[in-house]
Amino acid sequence: MHEYDSLLILSFGGPEGKEDVLPFLRNVLKGIPVKDETYEEIQERYDLFDGVSPINANTRLFIDTLSKALKLKRIMLPIYWGNRNWHPMLSDTMQKMKEDGRKKTLVFVTSIFSSYSGCRKYREDLYESSATIEHSIEFDKIRNGYNHPGFIKGIASCINETIKNNNLSKETQVFFTAHSLPISMAEKTEYKNQLLDSCQLVANELELKNWKLCYQSNNASYGNKWLEPTIEDEIVAMGQAPTKDCIVMPIGFVCDHMEVVLDLDIDAKNIALQNDVNLYRAPTLGINENFIDMVVDLIDERMQKREEKKFLGERGPNHNQCPINCCLSGRPGNPKPSLCGEAS
Repeated sequence: MHEYDSLLILSFGGPEGKEDVLPFLRNVLKGIPVKDETYEEIQERYDLFDGVSPINANTRLFIDTLSKALKLKRIMLPIYWGNRNWHPMLSDTMQKMKEDGRKKTLVFVTSIFSSYSGCRKYREDLYESSATIEHSIEFDKIRNGYNHPGFIKGIASCINETIKNNNLSKETQVFFTAHSLPISMAEKTEYKNQLLDSCQLVANELELKNWKLCYQSNNASYGNKWLEPTIEDEIVAMGQAPTKDCIVMPIGFVCDHMEVVLDLDIDAKNIALQNDVNLYRAPTLGINENFIDMVVDLIDERMQKREEKKFLGERGPNHNQCPINCCLSGRPGNPKPSLCGEAS
């Protein structure tokens, strides 16, 4: 027996047609002073794919695969799906949960590492959306699994697949990439430390000889200094090195979405071609069996209130409830109210 009556998959969301792109971007960039020309430039890049981001389709596939895996484990939780920035919007999903009479739900956020955008902002979204319904639903966020054996083995298998399919070796240069953050935001989180830990654990798993953590989607043009080095700079530098093969593993993303495709498959690939570098992009986890097993295990761990929690390395398992000042934005002023954290 357990106390939960549902599972919420909480994700970023993405447009599924050209007419969706501009309203989607306005949701993403809400509160940020962005020029109209910037919106137009971003929309043009989305137009290369008819305005369709792969993230929603990938999330549907993930939910379907996870649902089947949970049933095999006799975990019979109905799954709901809500997004921050595009349909199905979280507020609409909460309304459906209210109509279905849900009282206590587990939340899996499709972001593995602790940052404002990947953790606290989702918790703020939960607070804001729950305030719009006249119904009390209790939410428990599943802990981050950045050092869970399933996540590490999943990432390792994606790299190993790339090595085998392209006749590469364990000595090939591997660049792990994650979304860059403003330094002021990164300093308020464990983001970089968790990323470095995950990369090291994957390198240990595969006995990689050469690896480095770098960052993509660097938006430093908006003002503040952001985390570096960038994947672009690393590729340019590799063009001057004797070895020309590299694998790019987007460890900071659980599935392909538009930033992964645009930043790596188009921009990074073009820079690699210009610098005579052979770039091989490893797949994101998606519905990787190890990743699905991890999510099932984390759900079961919380439902059964297991004291023994799976992890690798020396940092221990991540917390179930976020500390009061977890993953602050780094901006001036008091943080917004949020759910799934310790009481102040």
